[in-house]
Amino acid sequence: MKNGSGIVSLSFPFAAGVTAAALAAEPFAGALACSTAVVLLICLCARSPERCSVELVLLYFCLGALCWCSSALTPAPARTTPAGALADGLWALLDRIPFDGEHSGDIIKALLTGRRSQLPRETVAAFRRSGASHILALSGLHLGVIYACIRRALAPIGNSPAARGIRSGVTIGLCGLYALATGASPSITRAFLFICINEAGRAMSGRKHSPLGTFCLALTIQLALRPDYIASVGFQLSYLSMLGITILYPRLDSWYPEGRRGDPLRAIWKSAAMSLSCQLFTAPVAWYHFRSFPLYFLITNLIALPLSELAIMGAVAAAILEAACGCPPVLSLACGKMVQLLEFCLETIASLPLPY
Repeated sequence: MKNGSGIVSLSFPFAAGVTAAALAAEPFAGALACSTAVVLLICLCARSPERCSVELVLLYFCLGALCWCSSALTPAPARTTPAGALADGLWALLDRIPFDGEHSGDIIKALLTGRRSQLPRETVAAFRRSGASHILALSGLHLGVIYACIRRALAPIGNSPAARGIRSGVTIGLCGLYALATGASPSITRAFLFICINEAGRAMSGRKHSPLGTFCLALTIQLALRPDYIASVGFQLSYLSMLGITILYPRLDSWYPEGRRGDPLRAIWKSAAMSLSCQLFTAPVAWYHFRSFPLYFLITNLIALPLSELAIMGAVAAAILEAACGCPPVLSLACGKMVQLLEFCLETIASLPLPY
């Protein structure tokens, strides 16, 4: 397993072992996985490294099964949010900002905190029918936008080794605090692991960035720590969408011919390719769990994703300014109008006729 392919070759067998054990859910599965792992480990020790690839793959499969079985025999840890007070403070801070629009403030609070208790039922239904439920559910999209904001805000400190270290430390700390404050859901945790791995990679000079390696390392770490996440719909959809982005998106993106910089059609194509990559990989699991498929997902994502990203960035800026010296009325007005436009577009898409 050369050229950095080790984690890629071993991550999928490990995940397959966790999945197989979760599907079997039998008491003897743990004993079988444990005994098989011991036998394989003995075989590995007796053979040369060049001839142990198959045994190593089987070993990781058994370790994955054993990991799930051991977690099934142990009571699940209580869900705690050490930074829950931060989420409450963010909610109260956003509540003070007079965003323009009847539902704009409630939607913005749902986007940043994941709490949808104040959203009207018809608004939630419009997001669901249009295929934009993932925007309301805290996911890697939200943490990714916040991560980009933090990186831009810290850019002026420079690019020296010390500055890079400070920037990475502050970025990981703030993103981790946000993840804890919002409940550390499987999808948010996945995004945080990606950020940690990417930031660690930035600090290692001469290391080539591998999106698939990052994906596999995060998958292995998260399943090793919480094997029970394999049954979480959010976990499944989050990793499948990222797998689509990692494997399919670069190929779809390359279909567009190279042209001048700033080509608006290329930006549309990139967004469409991203949406297709995610949807094709998540559609089977989404259909299995929800028995539905968002027919107009491409239109929804082309419109909703840019608007929601701008709304999140604007809301983060508004919250920071409100805490510091007061949010300017023009910013709260712009954020509110943006969310109103998002709500109008999704309600329009949700009202389109369905062929079934």
